[in-house]
Amino acid sequence: MGDFGDNFDIDPAAEFLAREQDELAGLDDEVKNVITVVPPHIEPAVNGFMETISPSPPRHEKKEEPEKIKKWREEQKTRLEEKDREEEIKKEELRQIAAKELQDWYKHHEEQIAKTKAANRESAKNAEKQFVAEDNEIEPGTEWERIAKLCDFNPKASKGNKDVSRMRSIILQLKQSPPPVTNKA
Repeated sequence: MGDFGDNFDIDPAAEFLAREQDELAGLDDEVKNVITVVPPHIEPAVNGFMETISPSPPRHEKKEEPEKIKKWREEQKTRLEEKDREEEIKKEELRQIAAKELQDWYKHHEEQIAKTKAANRESAKNAEKQFVAEDNEIEPGTEWERIAKLCDFNPKASKGNKDVSRMRSIILQLKQSPPPVTNKA
């Protein structure tokens, strides 16, 4: 049995574990300082009951801001307040200008409407006087000529109007050759 050696007392696995523990000995202190966080949706079973474990809130130490940053924040706050005041003043000025312009526009619009109404009334009076004057001159057989005078025979049709070309052609035809007048009396 001398071929195998006499060192049966040394366990290679125990030797390996001892060596690894020596290398990892410093990590134990670091592992104790690390907080293990379990997400709240994981519910480990404890005594047959499911419990939600929520992590403790992280510790935030409030750092003291440097004096320059505090001063800058105060200056920035006062600048913003001043700009807000200026903006409100400008808004109010613009509102007043807009109200005045709107009032002027309404005044101008009312004047234009009054002028248009007056012109339409005058035109209607003149047209009525002319119609009454011509009413006395009615001669039999001239009815279609009078109707043709009242119609607008401009062939230009705008897109919004209906097509009246057929009516126009019938009136012109009747004007040129009126139907015979029969007396039923």
